[in-house]
Amino acid sequence: MLSRLSRPRALLLCALPVLALLAVAAFAPLPFTIALPGSTADVLGADKGRPVITVSGAPVRKTSGQLRMTTIVATAPRSDIGLGDVVSAWFRRDRAVLPHDSVYPAGKTDREIEKRNLGQMRSSQDSAVAAALNHLGRSEKDVEVKLHLADVGGPSAGLLFSLGIVDKLAGDGEGGDLTGGRVVAGTGTIAPDGTVGAVGGVSLKTQAAARDGATVFLVPKAECDDALATRPGGLRLIPVGTLKDAVASLKALGDGARVPSC
Repeated sequence: MLSRLSRPRALLLCALPVLALLAVAAFAPLPFTIALPGSTADVLGADKGRPVITVSGAPVRKTSGQLRMTTIVATAPRSDIGLGDVVSAWFRRDRAVLPHDSVYPAGKTDREIEKRNLGQMRSSQDSAVAAALNHLGRSEKDVEVKLHLADVGGPSAGLLFSLGIVDKLAGDGEGGDLTGGRVVAGTGTIAPDGTVGAVGGVSLKTQAAARDGATVFLVPKAECDDALATRPGGLRLIPVGTLKDAVASLKALGDGARVPSC
C-alpha cells in the first residue's frame, strides 16, 4: 500500500514541471527585438564632411539653429532576446519591445533588409524634395536639390528633410529662418503633396532629441499620445499633419504667437 504524500511535498512535485518550463523560457530566444534611442543629425549641417542638403540653381540663405532628424536603433536581426531582456525593457523608459518581424521581415536576409531600408530612404528623399519645392512654388527644372545622409535607412526623416530645404531656400515672405536659433527635432514621413505620416518609435525619438539638445519636437498628429507618454522634461511637442502646418508652427513659435500642442 502506497503512503499518501504530504501536502507540501505534493505541491512541490506539481510545481517542478512549471518551474522547469519557466527556466527554459528564461533562457530560450523570444521573437522580439529591443529598440532604444538612436542618433540624431542636423539636416542643416554636414554629415561626414558633406552637407546634408546641397542646392544648385537658386540662392541659398544662411540658416541658424538646427533641424535634427531622429532615429531609433534595434538589436541585431540574429540577436537572442530572452525573457529577462524583455522584462527589463518593459520597465525602462528608454527601451521598447517590438515584434521581431515588425523590424526585420521574416524570410529576408540582412542584406535584403538593408537594401529595403536604403530604398525607403531614397524614396523619402525624393518625396521630401518634391514637397519642399511644391510648398515654395519652385520647379525641379530650375532648382536641383541633393540630399546626403550616410548610415540611415527608412522613410522617417522625410519631414525634416523638407523643412531643411524650405529653410535654405525660403525668402523673408516664404518662411525663412524656421528655427529661430533653436534646436528643433522631429520625425515623420512626407508625401510629395506635403502630407506628414506616422512612423513609430516616437517615444524613443523624443528622448534622443532631448539628449542632443532639442527643445522643440515636431510629431505626426496621430502619434501625440505616444510622444506624451514618455515626454522628456523641457521638450515642447508640436503636432503636425502637413509640411504647411510645420512651417506655420515654427514661424509662429519664432514670432511668439500661439502654437498648437500635443
